[in-house]
Amino acid sequence: MPRAQPRLPLAALALLAVLLLLVRPTAGITAQAQQIAEAHVVLMPDGRMPESRLVNLRHRWEKDYPGLGGKARYFLDLPAAADTGPIALLLEHSGNQLDVRINGQLLQRVGTPGDAQVDALKATHFILVPAALLRGDGSDLLEVEATIQAPRAAGLGRVRHGPPAAIAALYDEDSIWSRDLPRIYAVSLGLIGALSLALWLRQRDPLYGSFSLAALSGFVRVFDQNLVHPILPWPLWGAVVAACYSLHLCFVAHFVLLALGDPPHWLTRAIHTILLGVLALVAGSFYLAQPWLWSVGLFLLLLAGVASYLHVLHRLWRRPSPLARLLAAAGTGAIACGIHDLLQVRLGIGSGAYPLMPHAVFFFVLILAGILVGRYGRSIAAVHELNASLADRIAERERQLTEALTTLHQEREIQALAAERQRIMRELHDGIGSQLVGMLNLLDHPVTDQPVLAEHIQVALDEMRIAVDSLHPLDHDLTTLLANLRYRLQPRLTAAGLRVVWNVPQLPSHSQLTPQSALHLQRILLEAVTNTLKHARARSITLGAQIGGYPPAIRIGFEDDGVGWNDAASRQSGRGVANMRARATMIGAHLQIGPRPGGGTRIILEWPLSPPAASPSLLLDQPQAPCKAP
Repeated sequence: MPRAQPRLPLAALALLAVLLLLVRPTAGITAQAQQIAEAHVVLMPDGRMPESRLVNLRHRWEKDYPGLGGKARYFLDLPAAADTGPIALLLEHSGNQLDVRINGQLLQRVGTPGDAQVDALKATHFILVPAALLRGDGSDLLEVEATIQAPRAAGLGRVRHGPPAAIAALYDEDSIWSRDLPRIYAVSLGLIGALSLALWLRQRDPLYGSFSLAALSGFVRVFDQNLVHPILPWPLWGAVVAACYSLHLCFVAHFVLLALGDPPHWLTRAIHTILLGVLALVAGSFYLAQPWLWSVGLFLLLLAGVASYLHVLHRLWRRPSPLARLLAAAGTGAIACGIHDLLQVRLGIGSGAYPLMPHAVFFFVLILAGILVGRYGRSIAAVHELNASLADRIAERERQLTEALTTLHQEREIQALAAERQRIMRELHDGIGSQLVGMLNLLDHPVTDQPVLAEHIQVALDEMRIAVDSLHPLDHDLTTLLANLRYRLQPRLTAAGLRVVWNVPQLPSHSQLTPQSALHLQRILLEAVTNTLKHARARSITLGAQIGGYPPAIRIGFEDDGVGWNDAASRQSGRGVANMRARATMIGAHLQIGPRPGGGTRIILEWPLSPPAASPSLLLDQPQAPCKAP
């Protein structure tokens, strides 16, 4: 997937469009304003003799008296006005505290003289001069008295005068560049810094961490540009702002290295070392009131920026990429602005008074925004690709599971079929097979008793019918199973002259009633009927069933009125009773065989129900007496 790159040109064009909308066409109005080029000043530095001289405006106090505070009184001659109406004055970046007078009358005071909690230099001042205070003959004298704290920047900036409309237009235009744009930059740095910090806390990506420090510290520096009332006492606030500016520039350089990937360790360590040195210089500069230490720190910061810039150019030469081109372009502007701010704004060489670095750094904000958008786009694409891959893998796994489940079902069906075949073969062998073997033995005798042979044939037929019935689907219906057994045995019982008393109500479903357990139950009852026919000489039999006991169980009772039960005789007669008990154990039932009161034999089979088959509260009310004929 191609790597998404930040779209700086588009963002820059949008920013330029906003600026063009902000700047209003005021050339015709502002042409009426006049600028005063020089002033007579009385300089009164602390601890030194006052001096008086003529200075050009802008005048920088800290250039003449670095590290010293004091007062300065500027006297400016106002030329004669074209009309007799009021005029306005525009004082650009003058301070630290100001008293402005016209012909000895106080016009405006910005801060109490000597109060370090006000810095008038951070704002441009619009002052309206009433016509009543003006002489109008060219002898009007403007006096600006500035109180200065060390080691602040101070002095008197450009002074313009003219019609109020023209000066107001200039004030609005100056406010865009010196007030509105810094506010936009400050808000942007604060928002992008908070976003970067949130991303760093979530992902621990050094790129986000580096830029969050750069943006948040830059927010303090840019926010201070218009802060007439500092947050902390001076010079502590000055040290805080200078330290934040140092952090801002160093971490912007570090961000540039990280954005290109794999920054050289020596260069990263060098930037961090420079940062520590500059912070020490900042502390010394403001604590000792030695501005030159902060100037040295700014020079070291410029060196750190140049080193990062050279690395960007080297990477662009070796591995060109759109991101490297953007960083190189932004770095070129940042280095140029840094040189301008150091020479003209800090050292006072030339006529520059406005710092340009905030404008240059804002392009790095746009680059980071582009990087965030690119990474977010790649993350979304990766998520979609991962989702598609997971969907394919899930579909493939579902197909495999379906095939495996189908194979398992087939194997289970084959196993169930094989087990059923084995069961049928075993039942045929043990049931019909044994009867056929018995019949073959009878045929081997010279004289065969026809009734005995008929009995064997009838038993074999019953065995076969019961085996066939066990293959039919029962749906756990025990009542139907017993009814089928009665239907199969009724002809044989009728032929033997036995009366059948049927006492089987509708029974609940039995979850353990499978074909195999059904066959075992049928064979138990068949064996009971066969024993009655062979040995009991009974006239009637009774078959009943009911629910009782807890845990609930189905009680199936079989009784005859024959000669009665003889346990010793039953053990000698064969394995019929033992087989009945074994089959009852196989299906989880309990078999009781004993004499019937009044004569005959009673067989009771207790077969527990599964828990869901019946409610215990209902079953406890059922009678638990032995099954008997009504």
